[in-house]
Amino acid sequence: MADSERLSAPGCWAACTNFSRTRKGILLFAEIILCLVILICFSASTPGYSSLSVVEMILAAIFFVVYMCDLHTKIPFINWPWSDFFRTLIAAILYLITSIVVLVERGNHSKIVAGVKAMGAALKHRVKGLRSQGPFLP
Repeated sequence: MADSERLSAPGCWAACTNFSRTRKGILLFAEIILCLVILICFSASTPGYSSLSVVEMILAAIFFVVYMCDLHTKIPFINWPWSDFFRTLIAAILYLITSIVVLVERGNHSKIVAGVKAMGAALKHRVKGLRSQGPFLP
C-alpha cells in the first residue's frame, strides 16, 4: 500500500502543476494577483470597495483549484466553462461600475490607481471570458 501511495504522489503533483502552465492556468493566476493588487489599492484609499476584490479573488482561487486538481471532470453536473464565463462576465461588469464610481469621486492617488487597475481588470475579465468558452484551453 505504501508503494502505491509513493507512485501516485508524483503523478498527482505533475497533474496539479501541468494546469498552471496552460493559458487558462496562467490567466487564472494572473487574475488572482491582479485582484490582490486591487485589494491593496482599495484598502489604502477606501475600504468600502475592497469587498469586490476579495470575493473575486476567492472565486478565482476556487476555480483555479478545481481546474488544477482536475475536479471539473469529477463533478460533471456543473458546466464549468459556462460557470467560469458567467463569473468573469459578472466580475467585468462589477469592476467596470466600481472603477467608474471610484474615478468620478475626487480622492488621493491610491484611489485613482485603484480605479485604473479595476478598469484594467474589467478589460482582462472580458478578454478572459471570451477566451475561456472552450472546455479546456491548452
